Amino acid sequence: MTLRLSLPRRLLSARPSLSLQMTRIGLVITLCFLLIAITAPMLQTIGLIQNPIEFLDNPPSQPPSLQHWFGTTSLGYDVFSRTVFGSQAAWQVVILATLLSLIIGVPLGMVSGYLGGRLDRLLLFLMDAVYTLPGLLLSVTLAFVVGRGVLNAAIALSIAYIPQYYRVVRNHTVSVKTEMFIEAAQALGASTWRVMTRYLFLNVVQSVPVLLTLNAADAVLTLGGLGFLGLGLPEETPEWGHDLQQALNGLSTGGIWWTTLFPGLAMTVMVVGLSLLGEGLNEFINPAQRVSLTDLDQAKSPTEG
Repeated sequence: MTLRLSLPRRLLSARPSLSLQMTRIGLVITLCFLLIAITAPMLQTIGLIQNPIEFLDNPPSQPPSLQHWFGTTSLGYDVFSRTVFGSQAAWQVVILATLLSLIIGVPLGMVSGYLGGRLDRLLLFLMDAVYTLPGLLLSVTLAFVVGRGVLNAAIALSIAYIPQYYRVVRNHTVSVKTEMFIEAAQALGASTWRVMTRYLFLNVVQSVPVLLTLNAADAVLTLGGLGFLGLGLPEETPEWGHDLQQALNGLSTGGIWWTTLFPGLAMTVMVVGLSLLGEGLNEFINPAQRVSLTDLDQAKSPTEG
């Protein structure tokens, strides 16, 4: 079973449904943030935005103006440049975290579901034990252990997502391995590696792109939480959660609202865009069986497509 080839045509249909419209909005928002993250260094080089870690030349606590579009912080940092570069830091951590969880969770799910036996029971026990822990609490605990940094933050985030990929892929594998084409391949003498890579893989990963985007949205919020607690990226790195934590004093004492509004708004919009994109992909890739957060919580075995 492969991804539906009609997806691009449906995205460009003349009379889109509400879900299709939401998908388009999510795709546009996600691409905009990705474009901002890619072009941020170039915009700094040509002088359109300031260096996000320089503050000595800027007046502190200045409201939004033509010189500083989003104002400045109490230390003199340009809020606009830090908000723009914050998207770059968010994408770096999110992409690494989701890829790490994908690389580990998908193969474990396939091996566990296909081989079964004691290995399957052991992996199920371990993954269920990790999955029962709150994601933010688990990430905070791991962040204490591994320390700050892009890779360290990605590792801390990815541990919470591995069981989700494992459970979805494992349930698909258990369902698909009883199909006739799998039994035929086994009867012809195909090795376990060949069966899993050639016959199983494409039939059990339809829901992975959906889960990838939903996890990316959650990773942005979790990274913001780590940064707010001082456990995310190094202090000199522009990061939305850290900037929100630094802006609290100004908001409560001096009414400096712009230092919290713009980083918080950027984080919110990016999460909304990724969530809409994930729900839209869920609708198009597998309309007969939707993978929702409730399905993941209950670990239901998907039906065959």
